[in-house]
Amino acid sequence: MAALPSGGRVIVMLLISRMLENSLLSAEVKEGEILPPTIQKLMKGYNKYLRPFFDNGPVTVGMSLDIASIDTISEINMDYTATIFLRQRWTDERLVFEGNKSLSLDGRLVELLWVPDTFIVDSKKSFLHDITVENRLIRIFPNGTVLYALRITTTVACNMDLTKYPMDKQTCTLQLESWGYNINDVMFYWTRGNESVSGLDTLRLAQYTVEDHYTSASEAIYETGHYPKLIFHFELKRSILYFILETYVPSSLLVVLSWVSFWISQSSVPARICIGVTTVLTMTTLMMGARTSLPNANCFIKAIDVYLGICFSFIFGALIEYAVAHFCTLNHPNANIVMHHYYRHRCRHPHHHHYQNHHLHHLCHVSSAHTGWITVTRWEALTRR
Repeated sequence: MAALPSGGRVIVMLLISRMLENSLLSAEVKEGEILPPTIQKLMKGYNKYLRPFFDNGPVTVGMSLDIASIDTISEINMDYTATIFLRQRWTDERLVFEGNKSLSLDGRLVELLWVPDTFIVDSKKSFLHDITVENRLIRIFPNGTVLYALRITTTVACNMDLTKYPMDKQTCTLQLESWGYNINDVMFYWTRGNESVSGLDTLRLAQYTVEDHYTSASEAIYETGHYPKLIFHFELKRSILYFILETYVPSSLLVVLSWVSFWISQSSVPARICIGVTTVLTMTTLMMGARTSLPNANCFIKAIDVYLGICFSFIFGALIEYAVAHFCTLNHPNANIVMHHYYRHRCRHPHHHHYQNHHLHHLCHVSSAHTGWITVTRWEALTRR
């Protein structure tokens, strides 16, 4: 090409462009040949880049949903993953034809028609199923109504309030908007109101139950204009039985186990320390395990955090109680002993009401025959009988 003169280069470029035009024309002819006569007639003069009723007001698009499954609900990422069947209906006056039967077209022919630019507002990632072909459905009715259905799996953000976790209820939404057409061009509506969404009655979730769901319609206001919006609301209630068995019952039993040390002799230092340290470490492990399925950074305290914190305080307090009692015993070795003069005064006054206790009477006689010393614990135990 560099060796050719400028005029030769121009001639070569013209030849290449002519060849490309001929190939495109032949491709269009081949594509037209495979279309049935009815579709060829409908497509004649059809411009897919212009919406229906381009000069006669907005086109109304009816929506309906079928929830196939809700696979994952993540508190860490604040989202849920669902597989849905999205069905859209609108009327295109350019597709009216004679007859009483609808035409079901191959999903790949959707490229020849105008379709709404609907998108899921809070979607983080979505994909259209394409096994074995793209899961699309196109059906045209004689009056020009078009049914367009898609099978989509999407991960949608859901802002959760975990203050009452795990006794909480979460309300998530699925919002549908038009990307480029404002309310002057396209209007959205639910085809059957709240009945437009189906599949939730038979849905089974691992940790939640669907308590309520409803639909609403509104407008999305942006800097570029007002756009139609449809919202599907559904309320999820968390099943608490799992947390009762995995968290609440074990933590309560650990608190009761820590109280066993109160019935162990004060002189049994290894036994009481073993129970105290073991229960504290076990409770710490239980608290860490309860937070594995929750966000690491949160500005609020959850209900389960309060409960586990109280349980940990009881367990740790039982350990500290023995540490304080043992420390006081070491620093005051005579604190648990009463001298002979104390109980001798008690025993010499028969009119004292405690003397009527036969246990105390026996104690006086035994003490006078021995060393004359008695522990405070023993004295109080006998005088309270």
